[in-house]
Amino acid sequence: MLNQSRVVIEAVKPQINCGEFFIKRIVNEVVNVDAHVLVDGHDIIAASVLYKHEKNKTWSEVRMYDVGNDEWKASFSLEKQGFYTYKVQGWVDHALNWQHGIDRKIDDNQHVKSELLEGVTLLEPLLKNATKEEKDYLNYCIACFNDESKYNEAIKEALSSQLHSLFTKYPDKHLANESKELEVYVDRKKARFSTWYEFFPRSASEIAGQHGTFKDCERLLPRIEQMGFDVLYFPPVHPIGEVNRKGKNNTTEAKDGDAGSAWGIGSKHGGHKDLHPQLGTVEDFKNLIKEAKKHNIEIAMDYALQAAPDHPWVESHPDWFKWRPDGTVQYAENPPKKYQDILPIYWESKDYKNLWNECLDTMLYWVNCGVNVFRVDNPHTKPYYFWNWLIAQVKKKHPDVLFLAEAFTKPKVMQQLAKQGYTQSYTYFTWRNSKQEFIEYLTELTQTDQREYMQPNFWPNTPDINPYHLQGANEAKYLQRYALAATLSSSIGIYGPVFEQMIDDAIPGKEEYYMSEKFEVKHYDWFKVSKLTLLISKINAVRHQNEALQQTNNIKFLNVENDNLIAFYKWNDSKTNEILIIISLDQYYSQQGNVQLPLTELGIGAGHRVQVQDLVTASSYNWHNEWNYVELHPALPFHIFKINK
Repeated sequence: MLNQSRVVIEAVKPQINCGEFFIKRIVNEVVNVDAHVLVDGHDIIAASVLYKHEKNKTWSEVRMYDVGNDEWKASFSLEKQGFYTYKVQGWVDHALNWQHGIDRKIDDNQHVKSELLEGVTLLEPLLKNATKEEKDYLNYCIACFNDESKYNEAIKEALSSQLHSLFTKYPDKHLANESKELEVYVDRKKARFSTWYEFFPRSASEIAGQHGTFKDCERLLPRIEQMGFDVLYFPPVHPIGEVNRKGKNNTTEAKDGDAGSAWGIGSKHGGHKDLHPQLGTVEDFKNLIKEAKKHNIEIAMDYALQAAPDHPWVESHPDWFKWRPDGTVQYAENPPKKYQDILPIYWESKDYKNLWNECLDTMLYWVNCGVNVFRVDNPHTKPYYFWNWLIAQVKKKHPDVLFLAEAFTKPKVMQQLAKQGYTQSYTYFTWRNSKQEFIEYLTELTQTDQREYMQPNFWPNTPDINPYHLQGANEAKYLQRYALAATLSSSIGIYGPVFEQMIDDAIPGKEEYYMSEKFEVKHYDWFKVSKLTLLISKINAVRHQNEALQQTNNIKFLNVENDNLIAFYKWNDSKTNEILIIISLDQYYSQQGNVQLPLTELGIGAGHRVQVQDLVTASSYNWHNEWNYVELHPALPFHIFKINK
């Protein structure tokens, strides 16, 4: 390929898979662009980042600056949702080359009349874009450069900062080179910062043994708001299959009255576009969504693409399932788990176009009912390119819709789902326990390319996961786990009221709940108040009040002389909100240590007084040293300090 440009542009960052996938941001965030821009010889070059929103026709421009070794940087802000395109442009700046060259010759006492005449040819093109005042100045310079009698005035203006500014403002981009175009998708704030609460609506009834309804859920909205949650996630609310229905505690034979697994979707009462008749009507569901909004809560639905054996799809679209020679369909398996009540969809079906369109239509049906948040069940068992297509189709018409990928699977699989468009991702937080494990995992999430496209969502527990460290754990452990999730990640979630009521009975030797709510209706005292519920509420309030805790990537782990204490510093982009978190990883004994303040990041020197205010207890401390003593007790195993300088 012929390319006369002399400027080379490479190593443009951020970009994912050489630009195959877009990076992600939220409204009012910035993109920090880095590129290698270089030229043969010793000419002065310049570079810019060009960017535009998908609805704009013209490019905006921000000049890059050279940080040394041919590395250039610049940043641009994102003001609205949707796709932005950006690219790097570089060129030989002949005007600045001329000014630099004439400066050196004048400094060497050379006569530069010829150079001044050359300068006229560089000034004249600037006249077409200059303001009236700028034109007057340029014409003055041109007159001086052409008049031998005004030589002293001419060389003074040739070296002036005013002329330099005009050359910079109106560059001649002759033979400019450009990188390929890259994309960033800008989402609403909840894509980055969200606080999820999960419960089964069928367990919301005030009366023991009675199936809950959407009306019952409305009763619980004030409690959920008071605890500081802004997303209320329901497991599937569709009709549950009766064929091969699971009984209590995951038995393979259901008894009369057994509710079955909510994920065994589809029966004579309908499929994915229908609601379980005992929960209520579509109007009841829409009303719940409206009532939740009054409490600043969004309802999140479970989007589970699978079918019970008696799902209407099985009869109306048999090609969407893979039939064995004996006329049966292999039920779903995830060894050692078996799901006899679920038929997996056959994604290699020849009728895949109709299948895909029905899946899209199903989601759009619920979006039109008012749902803008979806937790997607086991997305890693469906084709990646299907998700890319479906998410793009939905976001095109409904940009506020968010997608959480429930995929506890291999790292590259989780990363691929995020690249294909998922807004948020479940993570391995549930199984990280030691200080070193947290530091390594958060470093991976926040200091590699993953920070550009993968928003983690930290869950201490789920209906599927009763982690060993919570089985038989004391209150301090639950406090510790919630504090870790809520401060390390800007998006978090818990399965309740199981978590805050410390319900932890487990199947021996497994990370599964005994008599799991997945297979039966439960009854709870929903308004039970405890130290745990109060502190969860307080932590969530602190998160909502401090921007530093509303993103995940701005984090620096601090030195602390105790492996049972983990300390880290978080900040917002403008550094107007800075937080220091210290958490004890010991649920039984007090732990002490000295924490090193990040003086460089704080912009202060040793000996400068720093006030730290505990946002949970309201206590304040004055620290005068770089290293400061802390002690944490199991009764309150964390500090969330706001730093006041």
